[in-house]
Amino acid sequence: MPERKRIFFTKMQGAGNDYVYIDALGTPTSLIPEEVSLPDLARKISDRHFGVGGDGLIVIMPSVDADFRMRMFNADGSEAGMCGNASRCVAKYLYDKGFADKKCITLETGSGIKILNLEISDGVTSGVTVDMGKPFMKRGDIPAAGDADEIMVDHMVEADGVVFPITGVGMGNPHGVIFVDEITDRHIHHYGRILETAEIWPEKANIEFVKVLDENHIEMRVWERGTGETLACGTGACASVVAAHHKGLTGNAVEVKLRGGTLSIVVDNVSGHVFMRGPAEFVAEGVYDYYPDRKY
Repeated sequence: MPERKRIFFTKMQGAGNDYVYIDALGTPTSLIPEEVSLPDLARKISDRHFGVGGDGLIVIMPSVDADFRMRMFNADGSEAGMCGNASRCVAKYLYDKGFADKKCITLETGSGIKILNLEISDGVTSGVTVDMGKPFMKRGDIPAAGDADEIMVDHMVEADGVVFPITGVGMGNPHGVIFVDEITDRHIHHYGRILETAEIWPEKANIEFVKVLDENHIEMRVWERGTGETLACGTGACASVVAAHHKGLTGNAVEVKLRGGTLSIVVDNVSGHVFMRGPAEFVAEGVYDYYPDRKY
């Protein structure tokens, strides 16, 4: 019989962006065996046919520099710096499960420490606002190829014979934002797939297609690097509003309509920080049988 590792998990979603969460905070049911490869576990547990299914894996851990730490893995096993929707779910997990008893939590991520402000109703978390920090628009910070100090606005990138004007934004991970009159499946699944790995992105990129509805409302769909299309992307929503506001297409407070729900994004014109508010919900809990040597 193949060797089996039993791993306790919680599945959560924020605006339809669903991840599998593993509590590695040191309780008896939260210990991950040392021999478990997190990238391999992420690939297997995220599989929607042979695993639990999700857009990726989130590991909640202790932190030396913040209240808690979050590690994020895409569905293909690659590790990313930040996920806005996941950070809200982590906040709900920590408060509702009794690991945190305050309404403001600091969370260490691969892109720095984020501040999570919780809204509590009847003893449980009903909403979370995340201070996502300052966005990056210079190529060297996103990162994107070219002059490191140049702001990347409407850079023309070709994909299968079509040239797209892309505005680059870094939100702890790289984003390419494209404004269109109508968002189509072909935009996402054909051109998004190609643009994710365009030469301009040294670390690949998330690709957002955005339709501006009015000064305070946009619609967005996203092709996420390492995962494909997801129903929501918190950092992508922030990047889209940053790009739209920079180009004068919207104001600084925008509702972002995603396939899985709506996120509220505010670009603070004084501090430059981006604030994201949205839902976080539990979906299921259980035990996953992880076989390190199994291939699929």
